[in-house]
Amino acid sequence: MDENAQTPYVESELVEAERDAVTTTEGFAGVEFAENPEPRCACILLLDTSGSMQGTPIAQLNLGLKSFKDELLADPLAAKRVEVAVLTFGESARLVVDFTDAANFDPPALVAHGLTPTGAAIAEALVQLNARKEAYRNNGIAYYRPWIFLITDGEPTDAYENAAQQVREGEARGAFSFYGVGVNDANLQKLAEIAPPNRPPVKLDGLRFRDLFVWLSKSMRTVSHATIGAPVTLEAPGWITTRA
Repeated sequence: MDENAQTPYVESELVEAERDAVTTTEGFAGVEFAENPEPRCACILLLDTSGSMQGTPIAQLNLGLKSFKDELLADPLAAKRVEVAVLTFGESARLVVDFTDAANFDPPALVAHGLTPTGAAIAEALVQLNARKEAYRNNGIAYYRPWIFLITDGEPTDAYENAAQQVREGEARGAFSFYGVGVNDANLQKLAEIAPPNRPPVKLDGLRFRDLFVWLSKSMRTVSHATIGAPVTLEAPGWITTRA
């Protein structure tokens, strides 16, 4: 997880693949953006809730999510600018928290069950992210490069090759920044086939989910304070390990 230029920007136009996937958001979204016209920094969490996460791993992940919210709320500007969505993949890929600002983010109580449909989760995340960016554009809201943050303790149990291609193409054109984190016995080789070459996946040291989410919140806070057009240097993550 290296330095990243994370600056507010508005894409001039969508590529056709993204345009086809967009769902325009109107109505309530217009009220939301009128009340809070701040630039947005979207982060969608892709969380593995497969059966192998049962017990201590899922419990620590739930605690980490609560720390994520607490840390974001400690910064009034980040609370207005950072938007969080949570998409889980276990029995199926499911959006359990739609994009909302940090002040209104209610961490879900995750339960571990099922397999690991990583490809379906990434595909759904891209649809949701494209729809949210379209809502920003329709309402004249500037936004930072969104983050897709995936955490898994296994390997895909579905076809993931097309999703991997979409991730790499999206990264290459600056549509989002993708981060992959492996937990316990995660197959980092498979995760590396999904992650962009310039940002290979890392492995969580034990079950330090709280440290991971504190780092993530600090990164979001740093990005949300950035001046338009200025690069941002992120703090080195102290929660990763190089041990096999």
